Amino acid sequence: MVPTCLLIRHGRTAANAQGVLAGCAPGIHLDDRGREQAQQVAERLRLVQLSGIITSPLERTRQTSEAIEALQVQAGNAIATHVDDRVIECDYGDWTGQELKKLGKEPLWKQVQGHPSSVTFPGGESMRGMQSRAIEAVRHWNVEFGDKATYAVVSHGDVIKALIADALGIHLDHFQRIAVDPGSMSIIEYTSARPYVIRTNDTGSDTSFLHKRKRKRTSDAAVGGGAGR
Repeated sequence: MVPTCLLIRHGRTAANAQGVLAGCAPGIHLDDRGREQAQQVAERLRLVQLSGIITSPLERTRQTSEAIEALQVQAGNAIATHVDDRVIECDYGDWTGQELKKLGKEPLWKQVQGHPSSVTFPGGESMRGMQSRAIEAVRHWNVEFGDKATYAVVSHGDVIKALIADALGIHLDHFQRIAVDPGSMSIIEYTSARPYVIRTNDTGSDTSFLHKRKRKRTSDAAVGGGAGR
């Protein structure tokens, strides 16, 4: 077995619905649809015996992780939730709280779209720095939980996209090609040779394979694609 990381984006917020860049601002909570999405992802994982939950400290991720933890406990899996600042949203600095349609007119917007690895947000964080800290967090928890672990990381859109890009071996400048919707799950298995991206932006597929895994994942890829799950 190898550590399996479930990257879960928090449910929708009013800021998401209104096209506002919430960033690291406090006080942003799930809206009605977001609470439904959090409950849905929790239900999908009810039968998966998670080794732990890692969450960003922001309210919207905490609310999502609490929904997952509650159903884990109901299912008899009394797990711990760990708050990790390394998976917090990117610090967008002066862009925080502004409307996306307004930001789209800024000269920096084109750079964010086409060359994000070169971007440092005014008064905020670089996108490379955001990716680096998130990768560090996942590597830490892979070791902490061990090879048999399946654990959840509840985080944010750009953070999850950056982690998927790293797992795929693609440059951060291409991470805008990846979609990560509110309430979605992306699944990565980490072997000694390479990560395997099992799901991306998944909001409804069968997750039973996560609690019925019997085959050992090797570091080698199956030539021809293998038999599937």
